[in-house]
Amino acid sequence: MTFGLARRQVRPDVPLRPGEGSRNRLTSLEGLAALSLDALSSVAYGPEAIVVVLVAAGTGALTATLPITLVIVGLLAVLVVSYSQVIAVHPDGGGAYAVAKKDLGPRVSLLAAASLVVDYVLTVAVSLAAGAASLASAFPSLAPYSLEVCLGGLAVLTALNLRGVAESARALMLPAAVFVVSVLGVVVVGLVRSGPVAVVGGSMTFPAMEALGVLLLLKAFSAGCSALTGVEAIANAVPGFRTPRVRRAQRTELMLGALLGAMLLGLSLLIRRDHVAPREGVTVLAQLTAGAYGTGWGYYATNIAVTLVLGLAANTSFGGLPVLMSLLARDNRLPHLFGLRAERPVYRYGVVALALLAALLLIAVDAETQRLIPLFAIGVFIGFTISQTGLVRHWLTTRRSGRIARALLNGLGAVLTSAAGLVLLTTKFLEGAWVVVVAVPLLMLLFARVQRYYTAVGEELGLGRVPGPPGRTDSLVIVPLGEVSALARRALTAALALGDEVVAVAVHSDPERARALQNAWARWDPGVRLDIIDSPHRSLVLPIVAYVRRVARDGRQVAVLIAEVEPRHRRYRILQNQRGILLASVLRARTDVVVCLLPYRIDL
Repeated sequence: MTFGLARRQVRPDVPLRPGEGSRNRLTSLEGLAALSLDALSSVAYGPEAIVVVLVAAGTGALTATLPITLVIVGLLAVLVVSYSQVIAVHPDGGGAYAVAKKDLGPRVSLLAAASLVVDYVLTVAVSLAAGAASLASAFPSLAPYSLEVCLGGLAVLTALNLRGVAESARALMLPAAVFVVSVLGVVVVGLVRSGPVAVVGGSMTFPAMEALGVLLLLKAFSAGCSALTGVEAIANAVPGFRTPRVRRAQRTELMLGALLGAMLLGLSLLIRRDHVAPREGVTVLAQLTAGAYGTGWGYYATNIAVTLVLGLAANTSFGGLPVLMSLLARDNRLPHLFGLRAERPVYRYGVVALALLAALLLIAVDAETQRLIPLFAIGVFIGFTISQTGLVRHWLTTRRSGRIARALLNGLGAVLTSAAGLVLLTTKFLEGAWVVVVAVPLLMLLFARVQRYYTAVGEELGLGRVPGPPGRTDSLVIVPLGEVSALARRALTAALALGDEVVAVAVHSDPERARALQNAWARWDPGVRLDIIDSPHRSLVLPIVAYVRRVARDGRQVAVLIAEVEPRHRRYRILQNQRGILLASVLRARTDVVVCLLPYRIDL
């Protein structure tokens, strides 16, 4: 007996496959990099959206930027707290969809799912288009190739995410850190200085076209709320975090809220103090960067970091949408293949579907950011409002302490997000927001039809009911062959193990070759009957299909075993004829027999 050593539980040392284990899931910092770049990078266009709206009342109206930003940051705080609650209540992910399914019913959950899908696809398209536009601002020669730049960036992100979300997160941590440090540096250095060091861009005049009234303030508020896009992504991707998943995801959500709120407030303070208005050829963030760092290396480094992170912000969707699509597949609202995962913990079909949809959207609008912006935030506000409303109902139906305060907080968030969404929809309807109004119901219809199909399939298969005892009938195995060979021996050996009766079938159009096969068969004498079908038109597939359909009429269980030569090297496989695969496809389409493919591997 050994003293001084604790007893250990002996476990088999089984090596993990690629992508397995907690190492390939997200830590809090990796989650911030993988799932928060969309929200963090919105500081590049959120404050500018407020300025562009307010300047319609003249440059004097820009003083309202700070109060509007304060309201937006307050809404951000409400959303962060709300989504931290969503993470705790729905640790399997899904965000607004999971909340709606549990607390608001199936139709509202379809609306939530459709709005989230639209939001995720638009996030990819807008982020890549904005990144390409920012890059073209620094390097004007790339302007004619914006679409190609977007599609190239999309291909890189797709490849990273097909390897696994953890790998993509590690690749994004450095750019995310550089971006956050650069923007916070602009805020700190800019506030320390008494005024802007340099001014960039061409001057523009802004005559007052509107009065600074309630409607204009609401427009500016709803436009600035585009800075809140992406806040829900962490709640949608909780299963991707390491254990304890809920605690890590909540910590990531709080870090996102703190960083985004600090950057928005800091930038709005600089806008108000320095009276920053839109200038030709540059963004508002570029003006603030020049005001803080001058036009030296700091200015160019920050703009490059902004460009890179705007492009990489699309990774938020790659972390969230595949998980959402897997939940929809689990609920029979999308094809079940979206719920399949590869060896790595990646929903690859969801990743590929997102990449294809984003590519089609970018091609449709020729990678023009301004054609995408009106569509961008509406889906987000729908999801925000649904999740807030669902949580209000959740708290009112539980007996937990503090439920009234939580319900009031979520109710306030629902009112604010619904108001912002309605203002944005009405003011941007003719500028492209109508596309979302059409796309969301169509997606809801798609989900409902898929669910109806799976319900009908379940009825046909008798799922949930105990079937009768299986029947037993005589079986016949048909083996299509061309000549006597080792391949024929392998096929007949397998067929004799499968059925009561085996028949070999050959199709020939030349009588002499048919007689030669009969003679070779007689010399071999495998103990199996050979039927030769005459085919004057040199057709191979259709005569066998007709033969199979004829012998299957007597009610016997018929199986067709097709042997295929399979070289070891892939480059040789194209040299093999594909008649077996074609025959199998036609048999599956036109008959109800069992079709078996038997590989005969050769060392070539």
